[in-house]
Amino acid sequence: MADRSVSIESAKYEGDGTGVRSQADGGIVTQLRLNQSSLFLRPTLRRAPAVTVEPEYWTPVGTGRTLVFCSVYGDSFDGFETALEMDPTITDPVLADRYPDRRVYRVALTDRAVPFIEQTAEAGGRLLDLSSSRDGWLVQLQFPSRDDLVAFNDYCRDRGISVTVDHLRLSNDEDESVVALTEKQRELLVVAHEEGYFDVPRGISQNELADRLGVSKSAVSQRLRRAIGELCASNLC
Repeated sequence: MADRSVSIESAKYEGDGTGVRSQADGGIVTQLRLNQSSLFLRPTLRRAPAVTVEPEYWTPVGTGRTLVFCSVYGDSFDGFETALEMDPTITDPVLADRYPDRRVYRVALTDRAVPFIEQTAEAGGRLLDLSSSRDGWLVQLQFPSRDDLVAFNDYCRDRGISVTVDHLRLSNDEDESVVALTEKQRELLVVAHEEGYFDVPRGISQNELADRLGVSKSAVSQRLRRAIGELCASNLC
């Protein structure tokens, strides 16, 4: 990969008077599905497909040890916790917290887990959204250029990670209408709007939305919350 280091003088971005190198103009936003048997938590997700996992953050501790905190949504967690105990990509699973709509777990990565988050940053990318799906991980990324996206794809290919592109678009300052919604969030908002969820009185409940989409009520609740948050951030901030 090309050396991205530059001098302070040459890094100045015309018009802002700073010495900070800018990647804020243009770029590519893509939604990908990543699948490989040794990806983080993939064995657990295969054994417990009824839950939705959303990693919150990674934090290194000690020497070469990384902890990951994950929000897990579902109607039952017994199968998920059993699967965690048999997952070779993680160790030391701990239930960190409980909420009405989810649980938070802390796990430690093992050296058998094939990484992809670090390589996103290494390729110049930024993680916008990450959640589990029935066929692996659903990830939304932003890259400064097509070459950076290709570099990330090459990394995945070299490690046997299957990459399926859901959508791909150019990003620019003039397009303020584009919101970073995942496919599942977009589908839920479309159905909710068409069926009158946002009407007064409501034409459909969250339970009925869950039945309609074949997911749990907790999954509907968290997707609505995140989708509405993205819309507010895009249009009000």
